[in-house]
Amino acid sequence: MGILTKKVTSPADFKQAAKTDQYRHHDYYLLDDLLSDEHKIARDAVRDWVKTRVSPIIEDAADRAVCPTHLFKELGNIGAYGPSIPAKYGGGGMDDIAYGVIMQELERGDSGIRSMASVQGSLVMYPIYRYASEEQKMKWLPGLGSGDLIGCFGLTEPDAGSNPAQMTTNIKDAGDHYILNGAKMWITNSPVADIAVVWAKDESGKIRGMVVETDSPGFSAPVIHGKWSLRASVTGELVFEDVKVPKENVFPDIRGLRGPLSCLTKARYGIAWGAIGAALDCYDSSLRYSLEREQFGKPIGGFQLTQKKLAEMITEITKAQLLVWRLGSLMNEGRHTPAQVSMAKRNNVHMALEIAREARQIHGGMGITSEYPCMRHLMNLETVLTYEGTHDIHLLITGMDVTGLNAFK
Repeated sequence: MGILTKKVTSPADFKQAAKTDQYRHHDYYLLDDLLSDEHKIARDAVRDWVKTRVSPIIEDAADRAVCPTHLFKELGNIGAYGPSIPAKYGGGGMDDIAYGVIMQELERGDSGIRSMASVQGSLVMYPIYRYASEEQKMKWLPGLGSGDLIGCFGLTEPDAGSNPAQMTTNIKDAGDHYILNGAKMWITNSPVADIAVVWAKDESGKIRGMVVETDSPGFSAPVIHGKWSLRASVTGELVFEDVKVPKENVFPDIRGLRGPLSCLTKARYGIAWGAIGAALDCYDSSLRYSLEREQFGKPIGGFQLTQKKLAEMITEITKAQLLVWRLGSLMNEGRHTPAQVSMAKRNNVHMALEIAREARQIHGGMGITSEYPCMRHLMNLETVLTYEGTHDIHLLITGMDVTGLNAFK
């Protein structure tokens, strides 16, 4: 059996097989056998939604740098927010592999669409589920899970990126509430959010987490314009000028960086799966194009250098699929480590970026146009490479894990 699941004998057969969903060539090591029926149902439902609701509009949205905000509610309807959070709190009640395959299919559509969902689920719903009181959970989680509320996550600051411990955003006790001052930067969803999960230092220097309602006086969320990446995702700042935060909005027990870093671990895991989706879309487009585009009397897929590119693409995708499947199994068992998640995030995003670049070459001049997805994925992945922990930071996390020596200082 070759890359397709049916024997074909001519270029015409290959073209037809590559165009037909029946002959999927993405699962080279038959990893579907490792997925449960629930995983496949979730994946296929999201895949169908992406095909019908995202793919027809995404190139235009990216071209015009317009976020398709009407999709926020639809993402809630298909269960893309907090798939692994219990249904009682508005999540899907599934496991972490289900969460992963959902992120994969969303990013097959666009990294920005996956970002919309993963921020809502991993960086907003997850900390509320993990660290909030029962009253806080019931107040916000059902609305977030349904998409009736939109959330964002405020950790990164203009002068505190890879080192969040140096944040300057702060809260001061004012009786029955805190006064919040400071600013956050590069915040997905912030201009359209109803609530923000914000991390700030209290008067003792301890980092605290809280929910800030965006209609609070003194709160603003300016849009960041001029992005060449994630153009279909809305990104902004968070600015706090003497914002009153009721004490009942502050997470009761969590202190320090453990809280926000645990959220990042969850989000990075989703990114490791999501990047595979972008890579698969680039690979699929490249394979199809290589069987249709003819030069020197035959499809370019018949030339050695094109086959080298395609063979290396599917090899790297397969390795990445195995990596996240094993990581998801460890997460389901509670045996994963943040360093393992860092390895998967770093490897898979870099893999996807390299595949997008090679895919652009296979498509030639057409690869820079919106007729094909390669250049959009390529630009998006340049951001994914450095958010939720940069490529180099994740390398140092792995280095510290294997040597026991801290290279950050």
